[in-house]
Amino acid sequence: MTEKIQKLLSDSKTARWTALLVVSFTMFAGYYLADVMAPLQGLVRNQLGWNDTDYGFFTSAYGWFNVFLFFLIIGGIILDKKGIRFTGLGASIIMVLGTGIKYWAISTHSLDDMVLFGWKAQVMVAAIGYAIFGVGVEIAGITASKVIVKWFKGNELALAMGMQLSVARLGTALALSSSRPIALATGTVSTPILICLIMLCIGVLAFFMYMTMDRKLDASIIAVKGQTEKLSDPEEEFQIKDIFNIITNKGWWYIAILCVLFYSSVFPFLKYATDIMVNKFGVNEYWAGLLPGLLPFGTIFFTPLFGGIYDKKGKGASIMIIGAFIIVCVHALFSIPFLNHWIIAVILMILLGIGFSLVPSAMWPSVPKIIPERQLGTAYSLIFWVQNWGLMGVPALIGWVVNTYCITGTKLVEGVSENTYDYTIPMLIFTGFGVLSILFGFLLKMEDKKKQYGLQLPNIKK
Repeated sequence: MTEKIQKLLSDSKTARWTALLVVSFTMFAGYYLADVMAPLQGLVRNQLGWNDTDYGFFTSAYGWFNVFLFFLIIGGIILDKKGIRFTGLGASIIMVLGTGIKYWAISTHSLDDMVLFGWKAQVMVAAIGYAIFGVGVEIAGITASKVIVKWFKGNELALAMGMQLSVARLGTALALSSSRPIALATGTVSTPILICLIMLCIGVLAFFMYMTMDRKLDASIIAVKGQTEKLSDPEEEFQIKDIFNIITNKGWWYIAILCVLFYSSVFPFLKYATDIMVNKFGVNEYWAGLLPGLLPFGTIFFTPLFGGIYDKKGKGASIMIIGAFIIVCVHALFSIPFLNHWIIAVILMILLGIGFSLVPSAMWPSVPKIIPERQLGTAYSLIFWVQNWGLMGVPALIGWVVNTYCITGTKLVEGVSENTYDYTIPMLIFTGFGVLSILFGFLLKMEDKKKQYGLQLPNIKK
């Protein structure tokens, strides 16, 4: 009996991986919704009458409340003060609410010919729903990160974070590859969003299951701490002044800036990747979403693989630099006009998947090496807040660039006139973000050498 009490629930490999799987499903549903509109850009133009500026405005809404109203930072503080169960459940419900608003706006005709705040009412209401969803999914993301640190610290931390990202990005892959066929089969762009709404409701139920496991883990922690004095003292309560300690940490800033630059060169690209496949590589519109879908499918395999390498071998900062370098090469090749065969697109998407796997597999598990565990929720939320500036601003920038500089003519598709595009300028912008990512990767490596954070050391403690 004594031996049982002295073991934490997280010492059980079955228990910790089950907890990870349950939380990952909620993130899977969230990622599906986040990218479900990307392959529908052309259909949105035809069915809803949105132009490229409308679409860019809508996609930029993801970060509105997180960036300007600081909801993401507030969520991180709530996470550190109120805990995983309270914050995770609240974030899941917010995702459902935002998705419900977005679905209603896109499926209803009651907003036709109406204007709201200078924009088409349908665009604005859908954007507000997407912004509310953005709050929920980002807070759910930082909650999932803290869940993994709680269950896997001292064990397969990077592998677990890689697996969580893989399951989540399976949602992205399915969204990119399935939403357009679903919309074409049903005749409306709103059907894939309805599927997302149902999945997110199931995700809320899944998080209730996790809450039961989390209570059992806390009970085992209390039991063990009551048995021995060799364990570490209980975590100090988070204080607001800890925010100052985080934002004055140079290593944290390097990770945050690397994060926003790296993700700004990938996620906004995915919003336009389907259209790039049609306009540059001549891929049939029905199947165009399958090629961008190769990227998240690649990360499903590679992110846990590279995370496992980091756990066992270390070299976290080096892994991030290599990943950023691959991103630069891929976007630079995408920008070359005469490289326009679909096989080249397949190869580049696979390489992009490898680069996209390398950086997150090392970046997220590195944060607990720089920031104390009691501050992790706020630290992750601040990183996500910085990242959201990119996720909000870059799609709007690219939408404006595409609408202003990239239209090359028109073509008839099923009797409807559609614009044709040259995406060279956007790809060069994405390349520039990648170059800056490499720079901050080297700065992070230098800071690690100076402060001895252990980013180049293995995560698994023997």
